[in-house]
Amino acid sequence: MKKTFTFRAVLVSWLLILTTYLAPGLMAQGLTIHGKVVDAKNEPVVGASVVVKKDSSRGTTTNINGAFTLAGIDRNATLQVSFIGFKTQEVAVGGRTELNIVLEEDSKLLDDIVIVGYGTQKKVNLSGSVAALDPKQIQARPIQNLSNGLQGLVPGLTVTGTNGAPGLDNGKIRIRGTGTLNNASPYILIDGLESGALNMLDPNDIESLSVLKDAASAAIYGSKAANGVILVTTKRGKSGKARISYSGSAGMQSATRLMERMGSYEYAKLYNEVNKAAGKQEPFTADDLQKFKDGSDPEGHPNTDWYGLAFRTALMQRHNINISGGTDQVRYMASVGYLGQSGILPNAKRNQFNARTNLDMNLSKVFTARIGLSYIKNKYADPNNSYVSGGSDQIIRQLNIVAPWILGRSKDGKSWGTTGDGNPLAWLDSGQTIDRDNHNVSATGGVDLRLVDGLTLTANVAYAANLQHYKAFVQYIKYNASKESEPNKLDERYYLWTRANFDALANYTKSFDKHNLKALVGWHAEDFRTELLKGVRQSFPSNDLTDLDAGSASTQQNEGRSGQLRMLSWFGRLNYDFDGKYLLEANFRADASSRFAEGHRWGYFPSFSAAWRLSKENFMKSFYPVLSDLKVRASWGLLGNQEALDDYYPATSTYNIGSTYPFGGNLSSGYALTDPKLSDISWEKSRNIGVGLDFAFFSGRLTGSVDFYSRKTTGILMKVDVPVEFPLKPYVQNVGSMENKGVEVSLQYQTNIGDWTLGVGGNFTYNKNKVLNLGDNKYMNGSIGNTRNALGQPFETYYLYKANGLFQSQEEADAFVAKYGTPFGSRPKAGDIRYEDVNGDGKINGDDRVYTSPVEPAYTFALNLNVGWKSFDLSAMFSGVAEASRYFSGEVFGTFSGDTGHPSTVWRDAWRPDHTSGKMPRAYLDGTARHNEAASTFWLQKTHYLRLKNLQLGYTLPKSLLQHWGVSSVRVYYSAENLFTLDNMRGNIDPEATSQRLSSYPLLRTHSLGLNVSF
Repeated sequence: MKKTFTFRAVLVSWLLILTTYLAPGLMAQGLTIHGKVVDAKNEPVVGASVVVKKDSSRGTTTNINGAFTLAGIDRNATLQVSFIGFKTQEVAVGGRTELNIVLEEDSKLLDDIVIVGYGTQKKVNLSGSVAALDPKQIQARPIQNLSNGLQGLVPGLTVTGTNGAPGLDNGKIRIRGTGTLNNASPYILIDGLESGALNMLDPNDIESLSVLKDAASAAIYGSKAANGVILVTTKRGKSGKARISYSGSAGMQSATRLMERMGSYEYAKLYNEVNKAAGKQEPFTADDLQKFKDGSDPEGHPNTDWYGLAFRTALMQRHNINISGGTDQVRYMASVGYLGQSGILPNAKRNQFNARTNLDMNLSKVFTARIGLSYIKNKYADPNNSYVSGGSDQIIRQLNIVAPWILGRSKDGKSWGTTGDGNPLAWLDSGQTIDRDNHNVSATGGVDLRLVDGLTLTANVAYAANLQHYKAFVQYIKYNASKESEPNKLDERYYLWTRANFDALANYTKSFDKHNLKALVGWHAEDFRTELLKGVRQSFPSNDLTDLDAGSASTQQNEGRSGQLRMLSWFGRLNYDFDGKYLLEANFRADASSRFAEGHRWGYFPSFSAAWRLSKENFMKSFYPVLSDLKVRASWGLLGNQEALDDYYPATSTYNIGSTYPFGGNLSSGYALTDPKLSDISWEKSRNIGVGLDFAFFSGRLTGSVDFYSRKTTGILMKVDVPVEFPLKPYVQNVGSMENKGVEVSLQYQTNIGDWTLGVGGNFTYNKNKVLNLGDNKYMNGSIGNTRNALGQPFETYYLYKANGLFQSQEEADAFVAKYGTPFGSRPKAGDIRYEDVNGDGKINGDDRVYTSPVEPAYTFALNLNVGWKSFDLSAMFSGVAEASRYFSGEVFGTFSGDTGHPSTVWRDAWRPDHTSGKMPRAYLDGTARHNEAASTFWLQKTHYLRLKNLQLGYTLPKSLLQHWGVSSVRVYYSAENLFTLDNMRGNIDPEATSQRLSSYPLLRTHSLGLNVSF
């Protein structure tokens, strides 16, 4: 008995010891949790993500029954459960091993409301191609206007032609390529109104922005939608206490790039050499060269840094205050904003003031009303030149081409050196500008009446007006004792346009079982009017008297005109879906425009689209742990373009009042029909076909879309020449056709790992443009020099002689002359450009020019990266293009032409007998080698690039520091625009430069600091 007790005691002791050592390990193994995730209808949520909070490496996804199992979970852990379309939930384990989790639908994700024509739709139910942009992507960026901010954010949308001129820096927007030889700009609506204020809109006022890219989504706008549609809605009030927010930033701006040019000594030395090579006397002595070199005679032998004296660092600031709130009956939003910008050229500036208010009222259970008011005052100035007037373009051109040995400005600032055109610094010193003072007003109002369940009647009215006062006073300037400008001159104008709209709509929504139906019918009326008044006078008594009356009456000129357009429309849309699985949509619009003659005023624009959400099919459920959503789309539609011409009466023949006729040996005044019109012209029409795929994986963390499209425009309005026997101008006729085909890809990935958030997104677009028909013409000259719109070629393709390197010896050059002569008027020498006899006829002439590449890019792409850690956030946006070109004329690189030439440093790599690998032709005296100045592929540059468009670093202050001050959030940030660019440009040229002679305002690099505060 004693032995037995002793054995038991020892055994118990050992068990206690083992328990002491093993218990922590056994406890560490944790709980095995079994659970199920369902929605509000108790349906299983398949593929939901279930992870341990702050340890995302420990997690799983629900199976086909919504069930999951997690092992080794701490009894006090918290699980995060998420799935696309539902709010993320945090569930405390609390020692439980069985969990039943009900996810709540998140309207912001599941519905993901997208603004479409005359309404909204759930993104998952879209059957057309619509891109919805998050306004936060542009609101904290230091951009001057909205069009530039859109660059790279939306697949299929390209923005070109940007620059840094305050108030004049609007980009050229194209959606899925250029579809016409005429106006190819998209139709832009702000709160349902074509107010013309996109580039004056404060980004902080934007609630949503949608881009309608295909006929299925845009056909509801009919004759204005052929080039795509951009819909912007502004912020509105929400029920609750007043919310006040402030957004502000201030920064510095400078040119991204300026061409590097030679100094006086280097240029003078080379100028002597090219004169000597041309058999002329060297213009500069050894003493001149020495003075240029040592700077001992700064006014007699200057070394003028034209860029350094003209360009400067500019300042930019933007501020916005927003207040919103309300009750269930009345909700309000009001905001004021200011944008101030000084240009990188003296006297360039912009001051813009914005004010906006929106009011929503629930007048009864069935009757609601809304009002919106907006006022924008945008005043900006552009430095003006005294050579041809017109703004800063000629100033920048002269800064490019005037020799550095021309005196920029005397030491006392009272005289300037000159060429025959004057002096750009004197123009800047005078303070003369072109002033544009814009006032844009818009007002919208609407009422909704819900008659019965599902049926709502709506009436909307809208009015917009824009008044611009344009004033350009060119001063009289006495440059020096021997040079003065033309007499002073004033050009003053008033532009006014107004637009009034009325829309009557009826919306009906009905659901029964799994069938869902939405119908819309509407009527639209629009009136547009425009006026211009212009007066010009010269020879004012002094530069201080700038009123029009002060000028000489004998020099007066005046001009005035007005125009009016009216439009009536009927339209409708029908949406049907079965269980959110099979989706159908049909649109129809009939438009009548006063542009066209009776019998040709009505145009009819239908569209049809369908989509299939495969992810809702039972046979796809086996993919659910990975697949979250999958939808295929297809669409067809016909759109119109009544905005192709700026002529308000293109079908009405008009008479020239200023004509004269010989009667009885004398000229008598009268009028004549010199501008014939055809009464049967009508709309340009665009046929659109598209297919697309939308997808989401891993509980919505990875999302994307792929779209293929084809757009063919027919009946393009073109000018047709009249037989030479008739002294008439060309007439306009529906003749041309053009097509665009392409693919768009968009991909985004977003995830959380503990305190980290990571995101990457990108988009890619390829568009192939082709001119199909030009009537009896094989080509038409493009709007850009040396480009053509030719059959089978892309829009505005360069048409140039084909260069084939440089002559490496005089023998090569002589052999060329022996075979082809001197086709360009000068005898080529070693180091000159060699051209190909493309057609092999033994001659070099215009027939040897070839179509090269177009101005507009075929490929556009962008990459967005973002990372967050606790309260810090960092984001970077890259954008780029490929397969685009720009021809830069000889003056861009500088000519050896004396006072009116300023060679670039690229000429250091000119061909020489001891440097035959040079990339530039031999240096030559201007006018002695016309052979090198032919428009050829030698001067054509590939403008593909990859640019860090925006970099942003932010910090959000902890709420624990703010709660005692009544502040809900504070974020400070640094943001930079256009930081660096990768390209292969010759010379220090920005690949986005818009002028072929590099005289456009430079693109800007911006560094800014910002603050966002909410109360």
